Amino acid sequence: MPSAKTQPARGMRDFLPADVRKREYVIRVIKEVYECYGFEPLETPAVENIETLMGKYGEEGNQLIFKILKRGEHEKTGEADLALRYDLTVPLARVVAQYQNELPKFFKRYQIQPVWRADRPARGRFREFYQCDVDVLGSRSMVVEAELIAAASDALVALGFDDFTIRLNHRQVLTGILDQAGVSREKHDDALIALDKMDKAGPEGVARELNDRGIVDESAVKLMHFFEGLVGAQHALDLVDFGDGIDVQGAYNTDVLGRLVEFIGSHEMGASGVDDLRQILQFAKASSVDQRIKLDPTLARGLAYYTGAIIEMNVADLVGSLGGGGRYDNLVGMFLGRDVPACGFSLGLERIVVVMSERDMFSAQLVSSPADVMVTIWNEDSISESIALADELRNKGLRVDVYPEADKLAKQFKYASARGIQFVAVLGEDERLRGEVAIKDMRSGEQTSVKRTDVENAVRKRGRI
Repeated sequence: MPSAKTQPARGMRDFLPADVRKREYVIRVIKEVYECYGFEPLETPAVENIETLMGKYGEEGNQLIFKILKRGEHEKTGEADLALRYDLTVPLARVVAQYQNELPKFFKRYQIQPVWRADRPARGRFREFYQCDVDVLGSRSMVVEAELIAAASDALVALGFDDFTIRLNHRQVLTGILDQAGVSREKHDDALIALDKMDKAGPEGVARELNDRGIVDESAVKLMHFFEGLVGAQHALDLVDFGDGIDVQGAYNTDVLGRLVEFIGSHEMGASGVDDLRQILQFAKASSVDQRIKLDPTLARGLAYYTGAIIEMNVADLVGSLGGGGRYDNLVGMFLGRDVPACGFSLGLERIVVVMSERDMFSAQLVSSPADVMVTIWNEDSISESIALADELRNKGLRVDVYPEADKLAKQFKYASARGIQFVAVLGEDERLRGEVAIKDMRSGEQTSVKRTDVENAVRKRGRI
């Protein structure tokens, strides 16, 4: 059993080669999709000034920031002046404020880096983890929301997901609902925390949470009546056989929009939010991603800086989301002194890797093979020639490992097999005299000899590289 001295800190992990290959594969796919949408890369430091982060995430978020004590002679004060990056959004806002005159009118950036949170570790939740962010700054158009939803959706599809749901809501819609129900403004945050648990706790659990948070009068009754109606509408749709070609999700979203309009009425802010949701659905339809979108008026998302649309992506067998985001038009203004329209979405790399691993969505070669071929060493006199062969194959684009010692051939084969390398190239005395190389397929056990100039083609053809 491993010693506690060798284990990483709780909530942190070591990544062995197979783990790193999985992560790099997911990052590569996401990058390719984001760049197809015209997003540019950005990186920021792991450490920020503590005042940059504090006060941006709400009370709960502030408590999860990893603070760094002052160093040297100031350490004894016990005060912190720096902190580990909590997310990638606040550093982005700082960058936009710092480099405003050097950035384009509409700044489209993606950023894939680790963040740190002093959270309680759980399945798929760690204290150090990667975020894959994509953001657009400079536009208030709902085209931005629709494009971000499409980009994140395309990334999941490219990774092999086909069963995810995109939950969509709007902070102004929530404000309208709570105001029209009669919930006092000072109780809005409590109500949002309760409502955000609807998908996990159900109506009864939300009702108890509202009661525990002091929302017990007629406002609680109105709220629960509205949201229980939505749950009932979804249940009714689930029982109906609409037949092929009928957009069931679209029918549900249309019903939700109608219920929101009726409940919110003349509430100006709430009605504006409903119009935004209607536009997002309309624009998303142009890229066919609307069929994955489900309007969910219970979705709140905890971060305090959201001002408009809020989004989450979920798969059925994961507690929590694969990603989330929304509009945050006021955040850059905290640094710049004037508001800059902004909207973003973040995919959770660790959760994606966890689900893909559990579902066996990674190819065996990706996970287990560090090289396409391994070159053996026949004896001490042939070392240079084996190295030269490896160099030739690498120059032709193959991944090539070289066994570092003149060992028994059986041991070299066993080593290649243990590392998951499919092909082994043997440059024995007879092969060298004939200008050939023996190639052994470690999966089938078959061994054939080919001309040295044909090794690359043989490996690619048999391994489908």
